[in-house]
Amino acid sequence: MRRSCARVARDPDYVRIVEGTIQSYAATLAVQDLSPPQLDPASHYVDDAEGTLAFIVTLDTINFGSGYFPHLRKREGMSGYFTLATSLTEHFRARGPWNAQELLSLRPGDCAALFGQSMDIPQTAELMGLFSRALNELGRFLIQQHRGSFYNLVQSAAGSAARLVADLISMPLFNDATMYRDFKVPFYKRAQLMAADLALAFHGSGPGSFRDLDRLTIFADNLVPHVLRCDGVLEYSPSLARQIDEQHPIPAGSLQEVEIRACAVHAVELLSERLRKQGCTASPMQIDYLLWNRGQQKKYKELPRHRTRTPYY
Repeated sequence: MRRSCARVARDPDYVRIVEGTIQSYAATLAVQDLSPPQLDPASHYVDDAEGTLAFIVTLDTINFGSGYFPHLRKREGMSGYFTLATSLTEHFRARGPWNAQELLSLRPGDCAALFGQSMDIPQTAELMGLFSRALNELGRFLIQQHRGSFYNLVQSAAGSAARLVADLISMPLFNDATMYRDFKVPFYKRAQLMAADLALAFHGSGPGSFRDLDRLTIFADNLVPHVLRCDGVLEYSPSLARQIDEQHPIPAGSLQEVEIRACAVHAVELLSERLRKQGCTASPMQIDYLLWNRGQQKKYKELPRHRTRTPYY
C-alpha cells in the first residue's frame, strides 16, 4: 500500500504534496495530543465484549457512503457517520447484534428502516442497497469462513492486523483497490479501520490485541485529504479544485480520486517520518485520528470536500 501510494505521489496530474510544508506542519502536530481517542459510548455500542465485537465488525462493514451523505436524512447536529453509528448502536441496545444468518437475510428496506432513511430518494435507496449487500457479504463470509462466529474471525488473525486485513478483503466490498495508469493501488480503508477500531474498543487487549498496528496506513477517505488541503499540505490542480468547490462528484477510480487518496496516504507517511526525526513517535494511524477529528471543526465543514459515490469510504 505504502509503495503504491508513494508511486502515485511521485508524478501526479491533479494533486501534489507541498513538501515544503511537511516540517512545519509536523511541528504543529507534535504539540497535539496524539494518544488514541476513545469511542463515544453514545454513538458506539461498547458494552459486553461479545456485543462490542459484533458491533465494530458490523459498523465497519457499512462504514462508507460519504459520497451519498448530502442526500442522507441526518439526525439533529450529527454528521452522516454519527447518524449511522448511533442508529446501529440503538438497534444493538434494543435487540442485540445480528447473527450471521440474520445478516445474510437483510434487505435494502430493512437498512432504510433501521437508519431512518427514505427509499424514495434514489441516492439514498442506492446506498441502502449497498449496505444490505455489504451485510449479506459479511454474513456469508462468517458462515463460510468462520463457522458463523465474529470471535473466530478475529482469532484467525492470530494477533496480526495485516492478516485480518488480508482475510477481510476476500469480501468484494472490502476489496478497496483500483488501477492507476498501469499499476494497482490498494487502500483497504475499512479493512484497516476494523483492526484499529477493535484495538480502540478493547484497549489493545483480547479481540483488540494486534502486534503490528504500525503497519497500517491512514484510512484513506474524503475527510483527511480535505483537512490536508485546507491546511496547505495538499494542493489540487485548478480544474480539480473547481470540481470540488462547485460540489461536482469525483468519479470512483478516476485519476483525480486515486491521487487525492494516495497523496493523502503518502503525505501522512512523510509527516510520521518527520515527527520521528523530531523525537515524537506518531504512527499514520494516530495522525489519521487527529486529522479526522480536526475535520469535525466548523471551519473544515464549511468548505466543500470531494464526494465520490463508492462502497469503500
